[in-house]
Amino acid sequence: MPAKIKFGTDGWRAIIANDYTVEGVMRTSEGAALWMKERQLDKVVIGYDCRFGGLMFATAAASVFCHYGIKVVMDKNFVSTPMVSLGAVKYQAGLGVVITASHNPPTYNGFKLKAKYGGPSIPKEVSEVEDLIPDSTRLQMKTLVELEETGLISFVDMEDMYIKHVESSFDLPLIAPLQGQMAYDAMYGAGQNVMRRLFPQSHLLHAEYNPGFGGTAPEPIDRNLKQLSEAIRTDDNLTFGLANDGDADRIGMYDEDGVFVDSHRILLLLLKYLVEYKGLKSGKVVCSFSVTDKLKKLANIYGLEYVTTPIGFKYIAEYMSTDDVLLAGEESGGIAVKGHIPERDGVWTGLLLMEYMAKTGKSLKELTEDVFSQVGKFDYYRDDLHLTEEQKQTAVAKCKAGITSFGDIKVEKAEDLDGYKYFLDNGGWLLIRASGTEPVLRIYAQAEDMSEVRKVLDVAKETLLGA
Repeated sequence: MPAKIKFGTDGWRAIIANDYTVEGVMRTSEGAALWMKERQLDKVVIGYDCRFGGLMFATAAASVFCHYGIKVVMDKNFVSTPMVSLGAVKYQAGLGVVITASHNPPTYNGFKLKAKYGGPSIPKEVSEVEDLIPDSTRLQMKTLVELEETGLISFVDMEDMYIKHVESSFDLPLIAPLQGQMAYDAMYGAGQNVMRRLFPQSHLLHAEYNPGFGGTAPEPIDRNLKQLSEAIRTDDNLTFGLANDGDADRIGMYDEDGVFVDSHRILLLLLKYLVEYKGLKSGKVVCSFSVTDKLKKLANIYGLEYVTTPIGFKYIAEYMSTDDVLLAGEESGGIAVKGHIPERDGVWTGLLLMEYMAKTGKSLKELTEDVFSQVGKFDYYRDDLHLTEEQKQTAVAKCKAGITSFGDIKVEKAEDLDGYKYFLDNGGWLLIRASGTEPVLRIYAQAEDMSEVRKVLDVAKETLLGA
């Protein structure tokens, strides 16, 4: 019997041609179609990113929805996840489906569910779909020509739709002079065309179709972006860098020195910009368990309520679908803001920060120093440990049993909302968490400077694994 299809923190992901097959996609689509039929929802938006087999898998999904009499709105070309989420709103669909494995290695593909409000489906609805996925399917995949003959499928240009939305929301002439100073790393992902169209004079890296992603997982973190950093450090015309992940819903940035500006700093910059420059002084700040405590400090300075969620943007989206949320985000680079859809959007976040630089005339480094003057300087890093299942379970068991110190660093307080977070007597913190989508143990650390961060990470590994 085929394996049960289970959704992780952000959709179903599996290795292509192993568990991720046409039949698997059709089974998952059948669960989603049955869920829609139960709720009398009659339209779905489908998109796919730059991964191997994207159009084929999207066509397989469309075949199932059409079989159940559900209208399909689809782009024949690759699109970003935020484009599909925006499409769910613009085309008034009951559901959105994205064929993507986001930042996972190129051997993976996946299946994300998007709600009609333009963000991830909430956990309850994801579970309902999951429960309806059959163990097998008798449905057959049709060609796009055959699907057109049903009259149930229509093809749209979601990239054009997205660019029109950007043009109506940003002062692009104000931002345009910055494009010659920008290096953009698409990581071979779905942001490549939209950024090329918006900023044709920018310095582009890895902005071509390559479903193998050059052999690197398309996650916009420092260790994956050395070429972007090098480009900035060696070209005097470049003063900042921007990168997006495979489906362009995450962001990473670099300042004029080629120094990585992680999502913690980006969230702080955005909150300062939204409150002090755009005059948005109400709404909650909602962030995942792995985000810096400095953001809560800044929210308190502005008198804004701060909410911590488990890791996974679907938990944040649940707040955004019902509450007034000013800013929301994750450590992994997924960020959403008021005035846009309740969805992570790496391109949109980049545009906001470019607008901030253009309005103030300050560099990314100068803006970061400004916010540090309010909350205090810090450094941060994350180690991803690829372990055997036995090693991973041993480490988790030690956390469950209780840890009072890491070497000579004492634990002052511990929390276990999602993983194990330890607040340390050196003023920093450490989070240990098993990945929900990969065979990985993640160790996150924040401290006053990078040497202290490295010390915390190394002693944590020694405590957990004895090495």
